Amino acid sequence: MLKIAVPDMVSPSYFPVVAASGLGFFADEGLDVYVDLVYPLAEAYQQLRDGRVDYVGGAAHGPLYQSGGWETCPLLCALSHGMYWFLVVRRDLGASRGDVDAVRGLRIGAAPGPREGLIAMLADAGIEAGRDVELVTVPGSRQPDASFGLAAATALADGRLDGFWANGMAARIAELDGSGTVLVDARRDTPHGRRTDYTFAAFGTTAERVRDRPEEVERARRAVIAAQRTLREEPDLATEAARGYFPDRERALIADLIRVDAPFYDPAVTAPMTSTVASFGHSLGLPGAPASAGPNH
Repeated sequence: MLKIAVPDMVSPSYFPVVAASGLGFFADEGLDVYVDLVYPLAEAYQQLRDGRVDYVGGAAHGPLYQSGGWETCPLLCALSHGMYWFLVVRRDLGASRGDVDAVRGLRIGAAPGPREGLIAMLADAGIEAGRDVELVTVPGSRQPDASFGLAAATALADGRLDGFWANGMAARIAELDGSGTVLVDARRDTPHGRRTDYTFAAFGTTAERVRDRPEEVERARRAVIAAQRTLREEPDLATEAARGYFPDRERALIADLIRVDAPFYDPAVTAPMTSTVASFGHSLGLPGAPASAGPNH
């Protein structure tokens, strides 16, 4: 059985991987697959390198945390384009959409990996993490089998955070229960007029597996792309795809979230995309960031 790691399970972020399993596309390719939660992002890619998992659905900059970067852990396809996280703050603050300055003085929950995208976005707006805003660990996010976004939405509702940086499911829950309001949707908003496409969701494996098992790798890639295409054309199938992976409430919400994200479902990994992520990696001082980058495929 092949094991695929995702750093956040109950989420639209890496959902084409979940759907490839839940809708039978891996099985159609003759692959027996288990999708597992491995948190945080860097740990998912460390387990990939160590051979404890076979594939990862995660942020494209994840492999850059270690030397070798994409040469060691190549990206097979994009799961979606654009940076896919949301900045949500307490509703009672009365903050307006796009007003990034509203985070000054707040305690914002963010996960390792995604946190770096938030830091970059805030820096572009002249806000220094650690000085102007406190970024903290989300209570409950390190519990076994805890999905980060759900933990973040719960912590905000309980008053243990002023806001969070998390996936679209967490943002939707915070809006529905009245505890939070979306300040920035990184895919669609341009705070201070700047693009925020520092990273994107991608499906990857190791260079060793590509070399030694090319047919398996291509079948896995085809399965994910088939799920991506199917979700783009029939988002309502997300409800069935999430069976066994999502709790009932979140399963009822996922189709609407996928419908909104479907325009970003494109498997292409282009030179401009990887160049932007490489520059982002350099800005963070990540050891695996290449001097220049083109598409892996």
